[in-house]
Amino acid sequence: MKSTGVIRKMDPLGRIVVPKELRRTLDIENGDPIEIFVEEDLIILKKYNARGACAVTGEVTAENKEYAPGLILSPKGAELLLEQLSNSSANSSR
Repeated sequence: MKSTGVIRKMDPLGRIVVPKELRRTLDIENGDPIEIFVEEDLIILKKYNARGACAVTGEVTAENKEYAPGLILSPKGAELLLEQLSNSSANSSR
């Protein structure tokens, strides 16, 4: 585990502030769910990724499919990925 050197005080309601730069680095947006783990004397915070969530859009739908081990795409995510791959290959063939 890497230390950030950041120390925060807990407020009377038990809240702490995760620094903006750290949230940006970890791609944590306002309102994103955070998982809380306890391991011995450590409290570990982790951005929550729903099982079965699309790797592109983050959607969790009944139509999501696993296309490769660990690569889950929603219909919209598959469409966006296919479009981007098509554009990328068209640009590289020029």
